[in-house]
Amino acid sequence: MQKRILIVDDEPAIRDMVAFALRKGDYDPVHAGDAREASAAIADRVPDLILLDWMLPGSSGLELARRWRRDDLTRDVPIIMLTARGEENDRVSGLESGVDDYVVKPFSARELLARIKAVLRRSREDEDDGSVTVGKLRIDGAAHRVYAGDQPVHVGPTEYRLLHFFMTHTDRVYSRTQLLDHVWGGNVYVEERTVDVHIRRLRKALEPSRLEEMVQTVRGSGYRFSLSA
Repeated sequence: MQKRILIVDDEPAIRDMVAFALRKGDYDPVHAGDAREASAAIADRVPDLILLDWMLPGSSGLELARRWRRDDLTRDVPIIMLTARGEENDRVSGLESGVDDYVVKPFSARELLARIKAVLRRSREDEDDGSVTVGKLRIDGAAHRVYAGDQPVHVGPTEYRLLHFFMTHTDRVYSRTQLLDHVWGGNVYVEERTVDVHIRRLRKALEPSRLEEMVQTVRGSGYRFSLSA
């Protein structure tokens, strides 16, 4: 079955251009011009990936991304932000809102398809991950869920991959570059600061269960996941 990709952009010309590229890439594109249309499309069928414009009427792409990350129906759906904002702070804001990747306009169809394939490939790899337990923290690989004891821990797709890698490689220090290679993939261009953003989000998700100190910063070296301080 073709992967369904929801395009959320208020400019019809951009939606048509992106949809044309997606169809050539053997994807099934669905259009939405605003938050209401996007919600209706998701209710009809949850997409395999969402292409989300930053600037939308009524509700910004950042607000939508945050909302979808809190919703059980969409919290595991990969999101790629499409925007003309190319400054570093804007990219970080997008990542902190819960998106998985970031494409700056204008972009080529080739670049967009490459980003989509990379994000979907990482999602498929997630589905193959097994279950693992470290202390009170547990990943149910079959259900794609994280638990602290019996309480669910809500994390986004990237934080899930990062946590799974940490839990299967405990008590070792990994640099940002190594984490990018292992979690994002060596053939995907992502800035090192992206790692810091997702580390912060992972710690925030673990705060209610008081397990955030398991994700440790090793000054000058990188990060380590450990039960011991």
